[in-house]
Amino acid sequence: MKWVTRARPKVDRVACPWLIKKFVDPEAQFLYVPADQVMDVALTENAVPFDVPNVELGHHGTECSFDAVIRKYKLTDPALVKLAVIVRGADTDAKDLAPECRGLDAIAEGFRLAYGDDHEQLKHELPVYEALYAYCQEIVRREKNSRP
Repeated sequence: MKWVTRARPKVDRVACPWLIKKFVDPEAQFLYVPADQVMDVALTENAVPFDVPNVELGHHGTECSFDAVIRKYKLTDPALVKLAVIVRGADTDAKDLAPECRGLDAIAEGFRLAYGDDHEQLKHELPVYEALYAYCQEIVRREKNSRP
């Protein structure tokens, strides 16, 4: 399936592709296009739009697109729930939702600055989310083991 969003990704537009490829659609193809072309490309390419205004997989209230993907696809992994808080804080003005939010925001901006090609950036930045997921899994494991 094809998925389309705005060009020049930062947090959500890399975090969502990681989430989608890992838990929703392993064969996903991502299209990065100018913001004003997302909906037209979604129609012509039969692609799912994400992280743009007024779409199901976009920001809603205080939540970001990563949250919307988790909700739509009923992903309940406790580590993903923890990761969602980090992504939400890094992607919105709520930078203090978790201690890791500001760091992820800085790392995402660094990748954006280091790579001029969106697909190159995506390829190199996906391991960041894999590492954060492993980190969240470890936190969940520790919390579970510390319960009486």
